[in-house]
Amino acid sequence: MTTRHPLILAPSLLTADFGHLADAVRTAEAGGADYIHLDVMDGIFVPNITFGPMIIAAVRKATALPLDVHLMIEAPERYLAEFVAAGASVLTVQVEACKHLHRTVQQITELGCKAGIALNPATPIESVREILPFVDQVLVMSVNPGFGSQRFIETSTSKLRRMRKLMEEYSPLADLEVDGGVDTHNISDIVAAGANVIVVGSAVFNPYAPVAENIARLREAALRDD
Repeated sequence: MTTRHPLILAPSLLTADFGHLADAVRTAEAGGADYIHLDVMDGIFVPNITFGPMIIAAVRKATALPLDVHLMIEAPERYLAEFVAAGASVLTVQVEACKHLHRTVQQITELGCKAGIALNPATPIESVREILPFVDQVLVMSVNPGFGSQRFIETSTSKLRRMRKLMEEYSPLADLEVDGGVDTHNISDIVAAGANVIVVGSAVFNPYAPVAENIARLREAALRDD
């Protein structure tokens, strides 16, 4: 029997206006967002630098929504306590950045936070089989991490389907998240493949339509059967 998971739309602040970050967060919340997604980059694990715990804390003050924090940083175990204290609701680490992944996941859980793991596009799903029973969320990257507004890697849909099947066996209650290049044209296939937490960046924060309208269109497209 397949476990049903609610659809969760998580606008990413990576493509929002950083000069008006609190306004962007409040607009997303008012527009129907379920989570706020925050990408933390260190310039080492990925070729870009974004922000740290202070920005997480500022966003926490601007919204009551869960904060979905993705650490794209080397040796993330050094900063877990700081990010949880700043207000992270879900803390996701890259499997490729952790020497002792089980220990890192255990530390997140002990800090009272939901634990997530993320896989880069070239990382096989089998590499996380043993950690699945201990996590609350699995993030399949559908672009190479480091920058926003990239094109969806088409083979990611198959990877999501295979990951969901593996999760049904080892961690049926965990959420399956996808990040990178999701829009109204591919979101229904992505959801059909098993993803239920959908990170959306430029499909939400763009100059073409209001945030609320973009979120509504994505939700409608995600639930389409065709």
